[in-house]
Amino acid sequence: MTHGATGAAVGSLEDVLERVRRVPAIHDFPTVDALLAWFDDLVARHPALVRARRIGTSRLGEPIPMVSIGSGPRQQLLFAGVHPNEPIGFRTLQHLAGELVADAGLLASTGSTWHLIPCIDPDGTRLNEGWFADPADRTAYSRRFYRPAPVEQVEWSFPFAHKDAYFDAVIPETQALMRVIDEVRPEMMMSLHNAEMGGVYYYLSDDVPGLVPALHAVPRSLGLPLDTGEPESPALRRIAPAVFWSMSTRDEYEYLAGLGLDAASMVGGESSAAYAARHGTVSLIAELPYWSHPLAEDDTPTSTDYADVVRAKGEALVDLGTTLSRLLDEARPDLTVRTPFLRASEAFVPMMAVTGRAEIARADRPETSRPATAAEVFSNEDVVRCFRLRFGGMLLRALAAEADAGIATARVRRVLEQGRAVYEEWVAEAEGVTGLEVLPIEKLVGVQYGAALAAVRCLTDRDVTVGGDG
Repeated sequence: MTHGATGAAVGSLEDVLERVRRVPAIHDFPTVDALLAWFDDLVARHPALVRARRIGTSRLGEPIPMVSIGSGPRQQLLFAGVHPNEPIGFRTLQHLAGELVADAGLLASTGSTWHLIPCIDPDGTRLNEGWFADPADRTAYSRRFYRPAPVEQVEWSFPFAHKDAYFDAVIPETQALMRVIDEVRPEMMMSLHNAEMGGVYYYLSDDVPGLVPALHAVPRSLGLPLDTGEPESPALRRIAPAVFWSMSTRDEYEYLAGLGLDAASMVGGESSAAYAARHGTVSLIAELPYWSHPLAEDDTPTSTDYADVVRAKGEALVDLGTTLSRLLDEARPDLTVRTPFLRASEAFVPMMAVTGRAEIARADRPETSRPATAAEVFSNEDVVRCFRLRFGGMLLRALAAEADAGIATARVRRVLEQGRAVYEEWVAEAEGVTGLEVLPIEKLVGVQYGAALAAVRCLTDRDVTVGGDG
């Protein structure tokens, strides 16, 4: 892949850190309409520098725009809203775009054209807007939570074929992103995600010289912890503390097959990083929590065996899946509105028990027989709390949709009340966890913003070094 001539680097790492510390205070997240209006205004005010064009259409007919800033030969692609319950990237793109327009020196130093997709999944994002004005409240967040079924997620609906697994049900939003990736052939791509609880961690497709230390330095400069607890998947391979190789459906398949499970039935599409790899693109994800806890990076060994921690999580997830399945199955004969909440519940509810059984199988592996760290104990326990709040809340939204439409049968109303009673117990348990800290949004934006600048800086330095060696 050719990215054109290399220019001066973004600046020293200290320059990057100084920039991230200057991100102004942010207290909420924009709605889709407000976000797109902000970018429309930016284009109108800077027509010579900022260009916008439509790259696709959502499943509900919403135009999906992309904004391009600058004209440098290096191509950088960032997109937000890839999971619609993860809106930190909306503010990150606003801040990045504003800085690139306001600071000619910054834009010139990157030698880049920056392609920004403000919201790749507007339909899903609108279903989360009920908590955007109050993102600090974990309970309010979970009650208004929406996450698409895996086959409807932009990030995980790229084509995939491996052994007996095959996926080609690519949704329109992903098709739009595929076209952009193939057209732009980005040097660096950031899929803007965020987690919920813990600390900062990253996914990286290439171990670019100097980038990992920079990725560690950015959150440290903002007083944010790294997350050294349980990774999202046991299939992940670590580059450094809180930095992992990009997630791959192929790796997940092989891991599940190694446990003796039916891997083909448990995986779907591939990721954006795997798709962009055909162009030599370096993919970077900075995962950021809304809330943190002192145990997020506490690597102190405990007296608890790691195998017992994993097994307990697995058993709790099986129980969660059983509880939610009972509610869903009882109401299913009378459910008439196929809302996104119902489609997502039909995917995630059985997934809980499947995931739990996979963890129980992992707990029997010899390598799990070791002391668990404090971070691992906390993060495994909180995964259960997270999934109860997420998927319990989403199932309640599916049932409430029938009641809100005035068509809920007596059976559906009864199940809805039963579900609410169970959910309130889960909420009370989660609210009983002490020591949680609400993280300032501007610091989280600063991590993604700083990671993007650091990546371009390190890629520029790498190209200069390679060119000098040649």
